Amino acid sequence: MMNHSLKNQCKVSPGTVISGKWHGNKYSIIKELGFGANGVVYLAKNNNTQVALKMSDNGMSITSEVNVLKSFAKVQGPSSLGPSLLDVDDWQTSGGRISFYVMEYIHGPDFLSFLQQKGKSWTTVLFLQLLNDLDTLHENGWVFGDLKPENLIVTGPPPKIRCIDVGGTTIQGRAIKEFTEFYDRGYWGLGGRKAERSYDLFSVAMIMINTAYPKRFTKTTGGIVQLREAIRQKSELIPFEKVMLKALQGHYTTAKQMRTDLLDLLNDHPSSNPKQSPQKAHTTVQSKPSQGGPPVSRRHYRKKKKKNGWIEFFVIAAVLAVLYSGYIFLKLL
Repeated sequence: MMNHSLKNQCKVSPGTVISGKWHGNKYSIIKELGFGANGVVYLAKNNNTQVALKMSDNGMSITSEVNVLKSFAKVQGPSSLGPSLLDVDDWQTSGGRISFYVMEYIHGPDFLSFLQQKGKSWTTVLFLQLLNDLDTLHENGWVFGDLKPENLIVTGPPPKIRCIDVGGTTIQGRAIKEFTEFYDRGYWGLGGRKAERSYDLFSVAMIMINTAYPKRFTKTTGGIVQLREAIRQKSELIPFEKVMLKALQGHYTTAKQMRTDLLDLLNDHPSSNPKQSPQKAHTTVQSKPSQGGPPVSRRHYRKKKKKNGWIEFFVIAAVLAVLYSGYIFLKLL
């Protein structure tokens, strides 16, 4: 948590106008959105546009988070996992200079609230989105770190998972900067706090557990034994047990691997995709050819790979279409 002295220095009242020293942009504070270890975030208005403004007396922290947002923008474009960066400046006050940056205000319910409102049938689709974005983030040398439902907002329609706090995002190989115990593998005795891809994937598995335990639970024995038991006590988690246990024990080296296994589970549920046979969806050239048959050519392999890619696309598209139709129908009631 952020210390009280820092919060007091960055404490401003609604209506306060923050004027940038270098760029001259003005932001009228509407309300506080939250505070963390390195600063306070406010909802503000600039030229009738709502934005999120984060201020801190720690210039190095601001610089680090700005670099993360710039990296997100480069690798993911307008649909990035994190918010778009809009401005970086200093605010000169009577008590000294306070650094701040301004980002896109991402509006919507948090991850667990969305599932509570729209139904848990959205769970797998949102996790597929999250893992896809994490894979891109990891490929560019970052680990998200403090991954938890409170930091994940679902925008839309159509529903899209976004993140509102990049304060814990860390360059791979360094020590994790921020974490929340329930989602931290170090707390459960299942690994260290080094910024690795597997650290984020552990947190994804804990968020999956959190969907069945909205109030979370406390550590008793800890380790994989307690977490496996928690999974097996909830019927909605049992179908995902294999994927979750692999993530909890650090057996995935990439988010793409976890996403592929999760997609396999989606194909295995007839209720989600009644027309698709999971065996057909995942036939690969690694199967042994029939006796005396011709060897599998490279061209045939590429055609099979392309076909599987289209199958994955249509599976996700079909599920999204069904869920979104239900969403629209409920809106019209």
